[in-house]
Amino acid sequence: MENFRKVRTSEEESPLPFPDLPPDVVEMKVKEGSKIRNLMNFAMAQMELKGSRQIVFSGCGRAVTKTITCVEIMKRKLGGLHQVTKVRYKTLLEVWENQDPLPGGPAQNLTVHKNVPSICILLSRDPLDPNQTGYQPPEPRHGPGTQLGDAEDMSGSSAKGLKRPLPPPHEELLTKKFQVQVPDNPRGSGTTDRQPDHHH
Repeated sequence: MENFRKVRTSEEESPLPFPDLPPDVVEMKVKEGSKIRNLMNFAMAQMELKGSRQIVFSGCGRAVTKTITCVEIMKRKLGGLHQVTKVRYKTLLEVWENQDPLPGGPAQNLTVHKNVPSICILLSRDPLDPNQTGYQPPEPRHGPGTQLGDAEDMSGSSAKGLKRPLPPPHEELLTKKFQVQVPDNPRGSGTTDRQPDHHH
């Protein structure tokens, strides 16, 4: 492959995986090199100045995380948005050109089909069908203290939730020292039972 150079990449065009979308819905196609600020300026203008009720963000391959970031920013800025997330696979066609073809050798061009994960996220000011797969209700307005389970997965509360059960570091050090200083018990019992139980 060292003589081959990638000349172009194209992705198959596929319809958006959401039922009942208005025909003029804006689809923000997020690319790996897209600048989040530019994407967000355009998307916010659509929602705030043009009064769009719904907007779709889509991205595939390495652009998936950037797509999710855009959605999270928009949900924080606008609030009260219903969300449906669809994940699927897309086929990318990569055309590679042989830079140094041998006479009578392999073809000049190679076409490579790549399957990459692709994400489509619909944000809507209007309520959506809560029974469809991938639906998330709007986040509550009154502070992050309310536990909504799945709806807050993507926001900061999941990270905070993870940190709670761990004891502060100095307590861990104490328990380690405590275990080291226990005199050796010839029967081998006793030392292992002294680890404190973490009650959540």
